[in-house]
Amino acid sequence: MRDDFASKKVVYSGTFDPLTNGHLDLIKRATLIFPKVILAISQTSAPSKQPLFSISERVELARRVLQDYSTVEVLSFNGLLVDFLKDINANIIIRGLRRLNDFEYECQMASVNQHLNPDIETIFLPAAPHTKFISSTMVKELAHLNADVKRLVHPIIFAALTAKLQIK
Repeated sequence: MRDDFASKKVVYSGTFDPLTNGHLDLIKRATLIFPKVILAISQTSAPSKQPLFSISERVELARRVLQDYSTVEVLSFNGLLVDFLKDINANIIIRGLRRLNDFEYECQMASVNQHLNPDIETIFLPAAPHTKFISSTMVKELAHLNADVKRLVHPIIFAALTAKLQIK
């Protein structure tokens, strides 16, 4: 018999390069449902994507942005998410859904994770309407073109983007 979800910690994983207001909205909503939220920042990314921020920078930025959330812990991991969940004694993954193609991809990943570990459950939260269009990739592309991304990221992240890209 499964325990009540509300008594467990949940893991929200990604590269968070950079952490966006869409991510932050999902984290805030997850803290209303779960007593503990682990923001699991992956050290690895898709081979086609070169991270803008190093893993240590991403972890430090996330910790600074989330410092007022006592129930959120920021950790990094390398390798399979299911192995990380086992290491921290967690079995619930939370994922945000922005569009239909997110749903298809996330369902596939949930199935793979459950195949690798049948005790893993994935919970989907739809993105808030005002964040559905935000992605880390889009934020980086806009920032590289000197577009205003202030409303898409936390001020700490904006300052880091500005410094990293030497935005005027």
